[in-house]
Amino acid sequence: MRNGVKAGTARTLKNPGKIYFYGKYILVNERNEGIHVIDNSNPRMPRNLSFIEIPGNGDMAVRDNILFANSYIDLVALDISNPSSPTIVKRIEGIFPMLTDGLWGGAETKEGMLVEYVLKDTVYKYYFEDCGNGPLNHDNIYRREFEGGDISMDNSKSNPSQTGKGGSMARFTIYDKYLYSVDMTSLQLFDISTPRDPKVWSKVNIGWEIETIFPFKDKLFIGSTTGMFIYDVSDAAHPKQLGQFSHARGCDPVVANDKYAYVTLRTGTRCVGNLNQLDVLDISDLTNPKLIKTYPMQEPAGLGLDNNILFLCDGPAGLKVYDVENPAEIKLLDWQSDIKTFDVIPLGSSLLMVGEDGLFQYDYADPKNLILLSKIPIVK
Repeated sequence: MRNGVKAGTARTLKNPGKIYFYGKYILVNERNEGIHVIDNSNPRMPRNLSFIEIPGNGDMAVRDNILFANSYIDLVALDISNPSSPTIVKRIEGIFPMLTDGLWGGAETKEGMLVEYVLKDTVYKYYFEDCGNGPLNHDNIYRREFEGGDISMDNSKSNPSQTGKGGSMARFTIYDKYLYSVDMTSLQLFDISTPRDPKVWSKVNIGWEIETIFPFKDKLFIGSTTGMFIYDVSDAAHPKQLGQFSHARGCDPVVANDKYAYVTLRTGTRCVGNLNQLDVLDISDLTNPKLIKTYPMQEPAGLGLDNNILFLCDGPAGLKVYDVENPAEIKLLDWQSDIKTFDVIPLGSSLLMVGEDGLFQYDYADPKNLILLSKIPIVK
């Protein structure tokens, strides 16, 4: 398995997960298999350039032509100066025992790990006695299904042009000279001041069922199935928790600006819960986030923010574009309802969107009228 990372010829998209934008390239995760490298010099005619085979891959981030990616429980660093012929420069083994993207619940590093599974209906019978200790805690007893694929977004304190950009479903992000990653319970830091030689730095325990990480300036917004955490990384080597917002159980990506945070909650698969909604939070006091308003949705997933324009992937309901200048009364500007959406990356005037139908690019110079620039379809 650890000899499986290698360059290959371009492949068709079959089961895309996270996307990442770096320079003129779009990187598209093929869930648990590797990364498509797409030349986006012309957004109207993107060219599928190559495929990097990375077994167990689900996350990625780039600094100075060094691609950081997980391969199951390992961190691998690859030189992609020539994206058609990447080379491994370092591997840190077993650093993500609780991060196997799409295979939730961690891995046993001594006895091996789960790399494939078959779903079967199984009935177990249990008998309980009332011990008088109060109601059963159902939060700890629920069925978890496996799913993979998310997306990421990075900031660089020293030189933004040398770092890539992603979206709201990330587990990897870069700030200053550190790579940050989240697993089920913690925030892991790597010193990448020399990108070709990443070093394990520290680990910060956060909570349980951590899902996503989103950077804005010197803050990290971390989503979990039960809430949002805000961390200060002005001292990048020592993240400090500022505040927390709790919500009902549900999958929870988040994006933010100086005043507001936007959080989607959805049900289905492992997310449990029964809410499908967008929560808008006042974060003017980062130590005490407050709910402004909740908007019902169908099955919201990733989202992206460009000034007062919010792009929201509402799953099978399509891509929605909102004017959020007044968070208490957001206005629907456009709705692409004929696609199944997962996550987005706003790039200033063009938008990347990935979903079950493929990779799309839109011109949003007029956010009331998105113009499709290109589409790379899924080929099963």
